[in-house]
Amino acid sequence: MKLATIKVASPQSESERRDGRLVVVDDKKGLLAHFPQSTYPSLREALDNWTAAEKYLREVALKLGANAWKETSPLSSATFMSPLPRAAAFIDGSAFIQHIILVRKVRGVEPPEDMKTVPLMYQGVSDTLMGPCEDIPQLDFAHGTDFEGEVAVIVSDVPMGTKSKDAAQYIQLALLINDVSLRNLIPRELQAGFGFLQSKPASSCSPFAVTLDELGDAWKDDRIHLPLICSLNDTTVGTPNSGEMYFSFSQLIEHAAATRALSAGTIVGSGTVSNEPDSAGVACLAERRMREKIETGTMTTPFMKVGDRVRIEMLQDGKSIFGAIDQKVVKA
Repeated sequence: MKLATIKVASPQSESERRDGRLVVVDDKKGLLAHFPQSTYPSLREALDNWTAAEKYLREVALKLGANAWKETSPLSSATFMSPLPRAAAFIDGSAFIQHIILVRKVRGVEPPEDMKTVPLMYQGVSDTLMGPCEDIPQLDFAHGTDFEGEVAVIVSDVPMGTKSKDAAQYIQLALLINDVSLRNLIPRELQAGFGFLQSKPASSCSPFAVTLDELGDAWKDDRIHLPLICSLNDTTVGTPNSGEMYFSFSQLIEHAAATRALSAGTIVGSGTVSNEPDSAGVACLAERRMREKIETGTMTTPFMKVGDRVRIEMLQDGKSIFGAIDQKVVKA
């Protein structure tokens, strides 16, 4: 089952303006299924009542596939917001060891000694998640604007103290993330010892959030075993396989829930997808710059500037599973 959130042209309430309207997607037929607003107007509300909502939404999906659902519209007519324009939380891990090593080399910092036993994780912006085709606004390009291609999951309510062996039952949906980063602000924030704030503005999400059965055999070991296709200005910069996460999503959930419960609608990110060896390319410019420095002694690739366009997508059997994140950088 594929779910999405569309922008409402004439919202009837402030929550509809902020949260959009939940729809079921049949991308094979190019259709969206709408349903009465009194049912589950937004994905946020559906996740708050997920057991009942999932059953209802799957019934809608079946009727849509059988041409038996009356309230439909063309897929092409929709303006997509983030599936969760306002998430309960966005908790982002760094589950790819190669990425940790490379970006720390940029800053001249050694990786943490326990990086293979304790996941790195921070809590990012969750109250304003951008849609897949929204412009990336930047005030000052000296900040070093970068994209980061990630995979992520959305959970239902996770009890505090949940262990990884029990965590998979709370993973309900998967999606893609562009975790926008301001690289030149990161060193000072980390040196101050309080973590990311200004260096991590709003991230963007793929148009579709999908249930795990949509991934078929690609979902195993609580990971998505497929390449993430990242392009900059219509040139592919990397196709790293997201199945090479050192920590699984269940392990990331265990770490996040060690001292707190996670509310329904929390997004847990993988961190930048990165492979070793680097033949698959990169999912962020910071890694490309570090590899240039290792190979030639000089970083030559600039960070993003006005007019640059980034595209992040994942294909299975030639079809786009989550739809594409396709964004342009603009001067705010």
